[in-house]
Amino acid sequence: MKDTSKHQGLRNQLATVLIAKGITDKNVLDAVRKIPRHLFIDSSFEAHAYQDKAFPIAAEQTISQPYTVAFQSQTLEIKAGEKVLEIGTGSGYQTAVLLELKAEVYSIERQKELFKKTSLFLPKIGYKPKKFIFGDGYKGLKEQAPFDKIIVTAGAPFVPNPLLAQLKIGGKLLIPVGDKTQIMTLFIRTSAKEFEKHELGDFAFVPMLEEKN
Repeated sequence: MKDTSKHQGLRNQLATVLIAKGITDKNVLDAVRKIPRHLFIDSSFEAHAYQDKAFPIAAEQTISQPYTVAFQSQTLEIKAGEKVLEIGTGSGYQTAVLLELKAEVYSIERQKELFKKTSLFLPKIGYKPKKFIFGDGYKGLKEQAPFDKIIVTAGAPFVPNPLLAQLKIGGKLLIPVGDKTQIMTLFIRTSAKEFEKHELGDFAFVPMLEEKN
């Protein structure tokens, strides 16, 4: 698990690419410059770790493209100390970005293999969420609600109602909605019953899986 000055140079280049694509949030860019993304992917892909691309990880999932991670993180405008629910821990890269933004992170993963791997790996490199949960992201995490921000890192065919219900008033849910390609959709809770909805363009994600009981 080496992190070298060469890796650092590649991260700086990646941050420059993200700036060119419209990422302006200094804290998000600092997180990209700091987190050793090559440790989150299979060593056979290491040469590609700092390209702006998605890559396969375990359980037929992917590590999201850095631009997507940066875009989601920037859009949520995460502030230090905010309580954030992440649906889809995956490799843990987005989790690490949220932790670099000083959020209090609760992360749910429903692929057992990934859950085991990531919940052991992240603390090893110094990233400790409040809680790792093995379970169904569609249900959210009622016992810890309400959340300031909820981020969904997998494509959802519809918006799960429990996630909307678990947002604070003023809170934001960012979720990619759709089957083949997804529309990145932001919901802002304006009152107990009302939400503002913003569609922020097309993205491609692996599908969000519901428990098939």
